Amino acid sequence: MPDNFRSPLSVGEIEANFAEIDPAMTPAEAAVEAGRCLYCYDAPCMHACPTHIDIPSFIKKIASGNLSGSARVIFDANPIGATCARVCPVDVLCEGACVEKTLVQKPIEIGRLQRYATDHALSSDKQIFTKGESNGKSVGIIGSGPAGLSCAMYLARLGYDVTIYDRNEKPGGLDTYGMAEYKMSQADSLAEVGQIEALGVLIRTNTRIVGDLSQPSASIGGSEPEKVEEFRMQKDVPIRELRDSHDVLFLAVGIGETRKLGIEGEELDGVLDALEFIRQIKTRNWKDIRIGRNVAVIGAGNTAIDAVTQAKRLGAERVTLIYRRAEKDAPAYAYEMELAKKDGVEFLWNTMPTAIGGVGLLSSLRVSGPEGEYEIPCDMVIKAIGQTKMTPFFSEVCGIATDELGRVVVNERMQTTDPMIFAGGDCVNGGAEAVDAAQMGKLAAIGIHRQLFAEDVEFAGSAITK
Repeated sequence: MPDNFRSPLSVGEIEANFAEIDPAMTPAEAAVEAGRCLYCYDAPCMHACPTHIDIPSFIKKIASGNLSGSARVIFDANPIGATCARVCPVDVLCEGACVEKTLVQKPIEIGRLQRYATDHALSSDKQIFTKGESNGKSVGIIGSGPAGLSCAMYLARLGYDVTIYDRNEKPGGLDTYGMAEYKMSQADSLAEVGQIEALGVLIRTNTRIVGDLSQPSASIGGSEPEKVEEFRMQKDVPIRELRDSHDVLFLAVGIGETRKLGIEGEELDGVLDALEFIRQIKTRNWKDIRIGRNVAVIGAGNTAIDAVTQAKRLGAERVTLIYRRAEKDAPAYAYEMELAKKDGVEFLWNTMPTAIGGVGLLSSLRVSGPEGEYEIPCDMVIKAIGQTKMTPFFSEVCGIATDELGRVVVNERMQTTDPMIFAGGDCVNGGAEAVDAAQMGKLAAIGIHRQLFAEDVEFAGSAITK
C-alpha cells in the first residue's frame, strides 16, 4: 500500500481517537443513576424497547447490588443485551420514553446501566442460562448476527440441538464486523457469542450455503456479504444437506451487497463500500488500513455517519458527506449527525455524484448540486447508499417467497411460505436495528416450537397470540 494511503497518525493517536465514546460506569456512578429511577408501573421505557426488557426491574437490582440478577433480566428478554447497551439508539427508544426526561429534562441513562450489568455478567465467566433437557429436535440457523444468535439462545433453552452456519471467520455478524469501533469492539461481541455457545450451540464459521455445488452464485452463509475472492477457504454446504440434518431452518442472513452508484469511474482503485471499510477497521491493524487524504462518503444513513467519523479519526485531512436530499431528509439519527459535525466532517446536501475521475487511481469526484456541476479533489470514495436484497438466494436456493422490495415474506410466527423455514432480522424487515433483529429471533424460536410441538411458550413477556 502506498505511503500516501497510510494514516499519518501514530498508533497511539489512532487508539485514542477510537476510544469508546460512552465509557463504562463506575460502581458509584451506577448506584447514583439507578437511584434516580422511579420504577414506574407499566413503564413507558419497557414499551419503547422492541425486546420489552423489564427496565425498572433490572435497574432496581443494580440499586440493590444484585448485578447477576440484573443481567439475567436483561438477557432473558434480549440475548444480545450487551451489544444493544452500546449501539441501540436509546435516545429514540427507551431513554426517549423515560418519564424523567419529561420531568427534569434528563432521562435515566438506561443504556449505560444496561452495559454496567451485562459487562459484569460477561466478565464473571458464570453461565446465565442453561441448556434445556433435549427434546430430540434440531434446528439449523443460517447467519450468526443478532437474529440468529437470539433465536439460538431461546431454542437451546427449550432443549433443541442448534447449529449456526456463517460464512465469516468469526461469528456475530454485524455486531462483530459492522459496528463503529468507537461504539463496540469485536471482543465485546464475541464475549456475548460465548454465552450462547456455552448453551451447547454449535457455530460453524467459514461456511456458506449453496443451492447446488455446480451453481455457487446463488449462495449465502452468514449475516454479512463478502467478496467472492474471500470465500476460498470456506466450505460450501448445499442447503439440501441442512434440510436433511435439521427439522427446521431459520434464515438470519441480513441483506446483500452495497448498491452500486452506477456512474463512470466506479471501478477505480480507491472506491469501496462502507461495510468493507468498517470491516477493515475492526481488525485494529491501524497501519494496514487504507485511508485517503480527501475522502468522500456517499449517503446519509447511520452507516454513512460511521464511515465519515471513522475516516476522520483515522487521519483523513478532509472528509465530505454527500447526500442527494436535504439535511432534514437524512435517515441518520440526529445525535449521530452531531458526532460527525463535531469531528469536522463537511456536508454537501442536495448533491449527487455524477462521475469519478482518475487514471487507475481515483483523483476527483464530479458532483451536481445547487451550485451546478463541479469537481472536488478526492482520493477515496466510500459508498453507503444501502444494500441490495438477496432475492435469488431466497427464491432459487430456499424456494420461499419475497415481497416487491425483496424482503422475505413471513407470518406472525416468522414462518416463511415454506412451513419448515423461518426467517428474521434484516432479510425480513429490510434493515433496522440490532434490537429489532433480536426480537425477531425470539419470536421465531417461539414460532418454531409451536410448529414442532404445538405448544405455546413465552419469553420475557413475548408470545405469539395467533
